[in-house]
Amino acid sequence: MGKSKLLFITHEMSPFLELTKIAEITRQLPQAMQEKGYEIRILMPRFGNINERRNRLHEVIRLSGMNIIINDNDNPLIIKVASIPAARMQVYFLDNEEYFQRKHVFGDKDGKFYADNDERMIFFCKGALETVKKLGWAPDIIHCHGWMSSLVPAYLKTTYKDDPTFKNSKIIYSIYENDFKEKMNGEFTRKAIMSNMTEQHVEAYKEGTNSALYAGAIQYSDGIVLGSENVAADVLNNVKNSNKSVLEFDSTADFENYYNFYDEITNDELVHVA
Repeated sequence: MGKSKLLFITHEMSPFLELTKIAEITRQLPQAMQEKGYEIRILMPRFGNINERRNRLHEVIRLSGMNIIINDNDNPLIIKVASIPAARMQVYFLDNEEYFQRKHVFGDKDGKFYADNDERMIFFCKGALETVKKLGWAPDIIHCHGWMSSLVPAYLKTTYKDDPTFKNSKIIYSIYENDFKEKMNGEFTRKAIMSNMTEQHVEAYKEGTNSALYAGAIQYSDGIVLGSENVAADVLNNVKNSNKSVLEFDSTADFENYYNFYDEITNDELVHVA
């Protein structure tokens, strides 16, 4: 029997992009799990302020060339990769000129929330799953970090639920303190719907707030990690009412608790109904 496969999907990771504590966790946790025997893959967006030359990113031709459809528009997906030599880990970057080639990450130079952050998130979530399919690598666990990956659990439990790459995957979602106070575009959930999905499948996401994105991810995940001690009260209440397996916040960084949680989730035979 081969190594268990663990996929991380995140919008930030040290040293490439450091916005919040997520960047530190997504740098240290994968390495810790690799040292425990997991086979690791990491996916994140290639935002425009990630220095390609300094971080030695290069395009993976065999993975590039797909188009991600959003709102009936074809959006080219370019895949790049970089290595972290100290950890023997590779990070795959999802790139698109229109969505990611900007000097700032989620807002303009004046801090105004980008109007198309909804489409950028949809592109990233769809693109991440299509990239893993093209890799031909079936993860046992998919661990999503941050609001930008919040649609992944919904897609996995609907459109991709019978896909050979993902049908046996367990989904874990890490919740942090709310990163933004704005709302997504009013058409967000309509644009987010994929095949085999209806408006009902994205109802929890509909308000487009940070808390609503978390609510949707909670609904479709097999396990929840409280990654911050400052999680919003309404989000905590949502977690409590979900009856999902929860890893409580722990300020220590030995990650043994994550290893045990992964083991618990993968061995949990209970079927969680979304």
